[in-house]
Amino acid sequence: MNLSVKNIFAGLSKGADRGEEILTLLDKFSVKIERIVSHHHRSPSGYWYDQDGDEWVIVLRGSATLEFASGESVEMSAGDYLNIPRHVKHRVAYTGEETIWLAVYSK
Repeated sequence: MNLSVKNIFAGLSKGADRGEEILTLLDKFSVKIERIVSHHHRSPSGYWYDQDGDEWVIVLRGSATLEFASGESVEMSAGDYLNIPRHVKHRVAYTGEETIWLAVYSK
């Protein structure tokens, strides 16, 4: 068994011109975990995520606003988490200069 401790904040790129960076931390069984680093990111105009599985997301650092096709808007800051059920259409309206998310997807 090869156990090695890693740090969720290691290897972060600097600079707001990078948009969004996604690092898959785990993709096993029916679960996928990603670290997402967003730099002043927003979803493209008219684009909605419509996922086949549930998504649980937490903001570890920074802030973000999510919009839902239902018209609802949710503001999130460090420590806030949210469960987004499958096929609930949503998009990123805005993130701060450096927002670090942890996203857990169940298939």
